[in-house]
Amino acid sequence: MPTSTPSTSVASREEWGRNVCVLTYDELDVQSITRSVEDDGAGATVVFVGTTRNTFKGKVVARLEYQAYSKLAIKTVAEVVRNAHDDSVRRASNSTSTSHVISSAVHHRLGAVPVGEASIVIAVSSPHRQEAFVACEQILEGVKQKAQIWKREYYQGEDEEKAVWKANYS
Repeated sequence: MPTSTPSTSVASREEWGRNVCVLTYDELDVQSITRSVEDDGAGATVVFVGTTRNTFKGKVVARLEYQAYSKLAIKTVAEVVRNAHDDSVRRASNSTSTSHVISSAVHHRLGAVPVGEASIVIAVSSPHRQEAFVACEQILEGVKQKAQIWKREYYQGEDEEKAVWKANYS
């Protein structure tokens, strides 16, 4: 593992209203993140927890390492969340439902993430479950496709210098 962190991969946070996007080197607290989107008007809270799995394409994974161009990545993640909220309002205005997203939280881990630990937690609350599920998936896919966050997989028994940086799609 690199002995120093690039100066562009730093903890970052953006908040607006009842929404928050966080890039952090700290372990992710799923319960705390879930509580942050609770609302008395929410009939549903959907939570996605992405964890480091122990294998990839037949290789044993030791850990993942995430780095970001944080200054841009946090803005991109916030834009993805705002778009999901805007889309939920549009869907509500085009149907008989008045359901829309109430609150969202996206926390993405940076640095080393051991097997079994969370690398991303997304929590979304809304009056009804369908909107929360749709928004949560839209946020996940948007972050994976657009955010300036990269991961490196380290495999057991392989020289750490051979670990390859990958886009954060898989």
